Amino acid sequence: MFLHNTRMMYDVRVDEPNPRFAKMLLEQFGGPNGELAAAMRYFTQGWRESDPQRRSLLLDIATEELSHLEMVAQTLTMLLKGSPAELIDQVEGNYLGDLLNGDHSDYIDLSLNSGPLFQGYPQLMDSMGNRFTASFIDTIGEPTADLRSDIAAEARAKITYERLIKCTDDAGCTDTLTFLMTREIAHMKMFEAALAAIPDSFPPGKLPGDERLGHAYIADSGHFGENGGSPGGPDTSGVDLAQHNTDWGFELDTEPIAHAPEQRMQ
Repeated sequence: MFLHNTRMMYDVRVDEPNPRFAKMLLEQFGGPNGELAAAMRYFTQGWRESDPQRRSLLLDIATEELSHLEMVAQTLTMLLKGSPAELIDQVEGNYLGDLLNGDHSDYIDLSLNSGPLFQGYPQLMDSMGNRFTASFIDTIGEPTADLRSDIAAEARAKITYERLIKCTDDAGCTDTLTFLMTREIAHMKMFEAALAAIPDSFPPGKLPGDERLGHAYIADSGHFGENGGSPGGPDTSGVDLAQHNTDWGFELDTEPIAHAPEQRMQ
């Protein structure tokens, strides 16, 4: 059961209307790395999770992502309308209804010209007008694989917020986005802790790999140009790239299949 608390998780502040930036911010509303995608990803993982601690973590973060979605929607609305300073803390008022009723036609016109399909109110699409789709959700049902995907998803969201912050000089909007960006960092840390708490979390799944192949480094980049670099690539003169990469703990093996003749196709 969900109960809607009308108080925002954090005060949403926008100093000036900016429909063009609102179009960019749509990326975090209905885009692949946005808040709705995150919420749906963690809900689908949490609902099938049998471990109580991980289930609680996933569902708590999923619920928080919905609150972030609300914050992004509110920011979008303010960017389209331009709330005066005395109204920036008002989260339940008439300004959204006024906007949808067309009482602020200037901002609606601007928003219509700022990007494809943007109709003057928050829609579930990314900044290019692509509609939200369930294909953004990459849950596979294996905790160690899903948690790694979750960490990567939070990292992508963090970077997206970071880039959005660099695209605005609106102090209020920057403050809101900084809060959201920081919570992505917190979620990354939580997912990393949950992953670390799973014994033998790598590799994911239950079937073991072939030990004869698991540490082999296949030197497919072993053919270099005259100057020691790959054609069209950086100059790596004097560097044995394949041998250099074995410093990461792999064994150089140019023909690993030779170690498993019984597996060759007849």
